[in-house]
Amino acid sequence: MEEFWTKVLNFAQDTTTRVGIRLLEYAGQVQATRKADGSLVTEADNWADQEIRDAIAANFPDHGILSEEAEHTFKGTEWCWIIDPLDGTTNFTRGIPLWGISIALLYQGTPVFGYVHFPPINQTFHGYWRGSSELDIPTGAFLNNQPIHSSDDSPTNNHFFSLCARSTSVMKQGFPCKIRMLGVATYNFLAVASGATLGGVEATPKVWDLSAVWVILQAAGAVWVSLSSKPTFPLEAGKDYGSYPLPTLVVSRPELVPVFEPLMQPIIRR
Repeated sequence: MEEFWTKVLNFAQDTTTRVGIRLLEYAGQVQATRKADGSLVTEADNWADQEIRDAIAANFPDHGILSEEAEHTFKGTEWCWIIDPLDGTTNFTRGIPLWGISIALLYQGTPVFGYVHFPPINQTFHGYWRGSSELDIPTGAFLNNQPIHSSDDSPTNNHFFSLCARSTSVMKQGFPCKIRMLGVATYNFLAVASGATLGGVEATPKVWDLSAVWVILQAAGAVWVSLSSKPTFPLEAGKDYGSYPLPTLVVSRPELVPVFEPLMQPIIRR
């Protein structure tokens, strides 16, 4: 399958680069409207979503597609792409240069390839994760094509942990690390994969926020902890993921799960 994975990687790189160049022209120049779930959307989100869906349909016509701005129901196809065309819309509309384009490829409902491009800072993460599948697939996690691995450090006041706007209730006196809030779900988690932070939490992410980073984090050696009663993957055929939050904690190594997971009680969903 080497030729297939080369095609997948080249497609992800070419598509996100092309879309990212156009989005840089929109950044800080568009107004957002509020969707039913409270998140923001702009004409740039909708344009990028359509552009990526069209590119997938042209290059992988037999594959399914889920995207934040269009199709939310998993049809159960063997191969399926999941798109977040613009993660960090609030940053994007305010001209804050941290936002990205996230795409993932799922096999039998579970991500096996993830690619996240952040045009304003020229950072691109990608990775492969075979998991329990029988696929012949490359391995590894990469930042700008260089291998990355999560940190082996222990928490101190000089290490970072990322929160989202809906997870500030976990902050308590004596929290093991300094807190950061970046405003981009994918970057919160990918900072763990690259070793920049020791952990991160997102209280209400959707499947398009998580699919690509799920691959990269595990390939980088980090630990994924679902804070709901059901595992994040595999996806369920026929399920509408448009209003289905997937609260998640990630940490850089297994030994940090008992350090941080007890602090997450305010946002755990049973």
